Amino acid sequence: MEARQNTSYRKIIHIDMDAFYASVEQRDNPEYRGKPIAVGGSPEGRGGVVATASYEARKFGVRSAMSSKKALQLCPYIIFVKPRFAAYKEVSQKIREIFRRHTDLIEPLSLDEAYLDVTEDKQGVGSAIDIAKQIKQAIKDELQLTASAGVSINKFVAKIASDINKPDGMTFIGPSSVESFMEKLPVEKFFGVGKVTADKMKGMGLHTGADLKKLSEDEMVKHFGKAGRFYYQITRGIDGREVQPNRETKSIGAEDTFPYDLTEIDEMYNEIDKISQTVASRLKLYNLKGRTVTLKIKYNDFRQITRNQSFAEPIGDLTTIGETAKKLLLNTQPEDARIRLLGVTLSNFGELQTRERNISDPGQLSLF
Repeated sequence: MEARQNTSYRKIIHIDMDAFYASVEQRDNPEYRGKPIAVGGSPEGRGGVVATASYEARKFGVRSAMSSKKALQLCPYIIFVKPRFAAYKEVSQKIREIFRRHTDLIEPLSLDEAYLDVTEDKQGVGSAIDIAKQIKQAIKDELQLTASAGVSINKFVAKIASDINKPDGMTFIGPSSVESFMEKLPVEKFFGVGKVTADKMKGMGLHTGADLKKLSEDEMVKHFGKAGRFYYQITRGIDGREVQPNRETKSIGAEDTFPYDLTEIDEMYNEIDKISQTVASRLKLYNLKGRTVTLKIKYNDFRQITRNQSFAEPIGDLTTIGETAKKLLLNTQPEDARIRLLGVTLSNFGELQTRERNISDPGQLSLF
């Protein structure tokens, strides 16, 4: 860490609300408290998708983006709750107000997640740890909800840190601890490393960040393609991105990296249906429609392509989004493909943005 001495570091906080939609429902509806609930579509008929599951449901393996039918199989007593997006948006605005007491450098990632740069904080607290504690306490006292916080010198490490002690957790990873922390991290915990890549790494005897650091950048690229450069940086905790407040929403999308490669078209269609449901819900939340549907495909060799189709009139309904994405998939001749990630995005909003301008826009929303 000698190269990091005498360096001025940013103070970055990543705040992530705990099971946000489900927690709001449990707060507002006492009959849901302590019970496994899933906010999302009903499992009846073709079935919906889980947007968020309570921690009681997560103990059974229920997770976001899972089909409601699968959630019911895992947890027969789960309660499905219809989303109340207006309520979640209102709570999110109140959370942002708490953030703004300390800094204007806020980069929302979604309704329940944001980066804060508190290098220079409004109240002169000085300590990013203390600021994170104050924010968490204010959320608990004023909104009766819990949040987890990660505090570090950059966005990447802060985001990992916020997930370590959920729910209601707080983890600080200081400048002198960043590299040692990344060295101990299992390879599957690194963002961008899915099951297939993790298995490949382990097959090469690479189980932790420390193992990955033994490879040069050229060796990483040789074994993992372009993604190798990314892995080379993150194993060293390097992330120079700044917190970007008030990003204009240019697209709304969702994507998912699968636990195994998809090889059957029916599997691909099923995943597109789930992802399109998430996109349609987010469009409804922000009262947006767009003219361009984009399908993103990442193969098991990390080769990535996108295909898109534009419409003369703006669209935002689930059926059109899903069917268009499936049509785009068919045009890529997927019969012999091995797909590790699919993403669907709607863009080209034009003059249709009707969201309130007095809150920070969340930028492009993604499902990971």
